[in-house]
Amino acid sequence: MKTQKKDTRWMVSVALMAAIIIVLANTPLGMIQLPIIKATTVHIPVIVGAILFGPMAGAILGGIFGLCSMISNTMAPTLLSFAFSPFMSTTGFGGVAKAIWISVGCRILIGVAAGWLWILLKKWKVNTYMALPITGFIGSMVNTVTVMGSIYFLFAQQYATAKEVAVTAVWGLIMGTVTASGIPEAIAAAVLVTALGKVLLVAVKRMTAAA
Repeated sequence: MKTQKKDTRWMVSVALMAAIIIVLANTPLGMIQLPIIKATTVHIPVIVGAILFGPMAGAILGGIFGLCSMISNTMAPTLLSFAFSPFMSTTGFGGVAKAIWISVGCRILIGVAAGWLWILLKKWKVNTYMALPITGFIGSMVNTVTVMGSIYFLFAQQYATAKEVAVTAVWGLIMGTVTASGIPEAIAAAVLVTALGKVLLVAVKRMTAAA
């Protein structure tokens, strides 16, 4: 009976986090429109969910984030939406598969990486107030590095065409995006994950103890 209650509580909790992701993904707070790409804060509840409920929850939440990104890039496309939406592909089935990997696969990795990193940090007895910002920062960088890295390796030519530059300039542009957008996003994630995590970890602990 306790196991069933725990499983139900886990599913309800993950569903609530998923609802937050969907809400964020459909407001300016979650998908910030920039001239070339959509910057995001939606990865933050993915990371928090992975910390609270484990890597499996993180993978599910990351997948939901990815689906929201795919829909957003389909309904309101930007110059780089071909890399995030299979419906915007100009390179056939190969392009479709690549877009699904970038929009969904890379986002699943956020939750998996954050969840397992949190487990390892706690196993190594890292203080919670250090583990939270570390997990937030690295989880966010997983998003940036895997997405931008995949764009470089899978869509370099299309990226160069969209930006109207030579293919040889793509690496520098990718690294510029990682530095200019990825690092500030990661710092913000570290702060927000710490602030939210401190409160929610206590709430989940109390909820578990009361069950």
